[in-house]
Amino acid sequence: MPLYTYSFQNVKRDLNDVLSTIVKDEPRFISSFVQGQPATQQKHEWLEDQITGRNITAVGVTENTITASAADVAKIAVGSLLVIKDDTALFRVESVDSATAFTISLAAANGSETTVVSAGNVLKVAGTPVKEGSANGDGEEAYHISDTDYNFTQIFRKDIVISGSALAVTLNGNVENQINRQTRIALSELARDVNRLALYGRRVQPGPTAKGEFGGLYQFGTRPGSLSINASGNSIDSFIINDAAQMVLGEGGDPTQILCSPGQARVLSNEYKGQLQIVREDVARGAYVAVIVNEITGKTMTIMADPDMPDTEAWVNDVNGFEMVSLKDRYISDVDTTPKGFDGLKRSALGELTLVFKNAGQRLCRVRGLKTSAAALAEFKNA
Repeated sequence: MPLYTYSFQNVKRDLNDVLSTIVKDEPRFISSFVQGQPATQQKHEWLEDQITGRNITAVGVTENTITASAADVAKIAVGSLLVIKDDTALFRVESVDSATAFTISLAAANGSETTVVSAGNVLKVAGTPVKEGSANGDGEEAYHISDTDYNFTQIFRKDIVISGSALAVTLNGNVENQINRQTRIALSELARDVNRLALYGRRVQPGPTAKGEFGGLYQFGTRPGSLSINASGNSIDSFIINDAAQMVLGEGGDPTQILCSPGQARVLSNEYKGQLQIVREDVARGAYVAVIVNEITGKTMTIMADPDMPDTEAWVNDVNGFEMVSLKDRYISDVDTTPKGFDGLKRSALGELTLVFKNAGQRLCRVRGLKTSAAALAEFKNA
């Protein structure tokens, strides 16, 4: 029998709500992640959404016949209307000749001098008119899912130890109060660990000799083809932010967050002084964050000043694809693990988590090569 007893000694406590409250009260990147449905495997896979408009790349052109990939040709039907990117001319699909070829005609010039499509042109699908009294099969086939991605789960453990001497001192309250206090401190440390991994974590598959690790923002946001802007040593400003926001918007995302270091947040606030709003408690989790208006969409963007961010980098993100997920029945919880005869109490908080970055290639834009915040602030001061 343990030397000390307390009311919930033999109780396994779900600490998810406590952890969520701690995360919510800290203005860090991890507060952008909402709770997702439990994972059923250590390799947690998810379906990517189709968030961009339908586009077709013309691989080859022979007179009015265009060849393209089978996936692209599947997006159209006879009567579909197409426009060339950055042009106003409207074309109509006259026939779908094969799985990789279709024929078009000019439907309306719309003030453009373009009359033909060239190889390499990107054609945007404007829609397919449907006849009256349409039947099954006459409509466009719409697909919500575009791809899959995955992350691995990672085990977290924090041991909460209270010595017999500490238990004997009544200054800290009764046993339950001391345990709850130490548990909250341990979960605060866990939240900071998860935050840093949410930024810099690497994706490692668990196995007989490997511990599972989940990938973070830099893992998913710096892969080949990811959105990126090189600031070339310039100070962070509205032009750079709106360039990044436009890239996210162009891929179908909704830029809602500027993630940067506290120093870079100060640099931004100097430009946005007239329109800065400070929000104490935001419905989208997170506290003490600044909100500005996105010049492109007219919607608000949250400035998330995270001390774990590199000072010369920032991100413009669409946080709608962020989720924190527990492995099924492995949510963060604590149990009594006091060894027999131990002079004190010991509880262990244990759980297995992963993060979801849905449509990372379209929702995340990295801004690198910024002037340090110290140098930028010195310029403001001396101006």
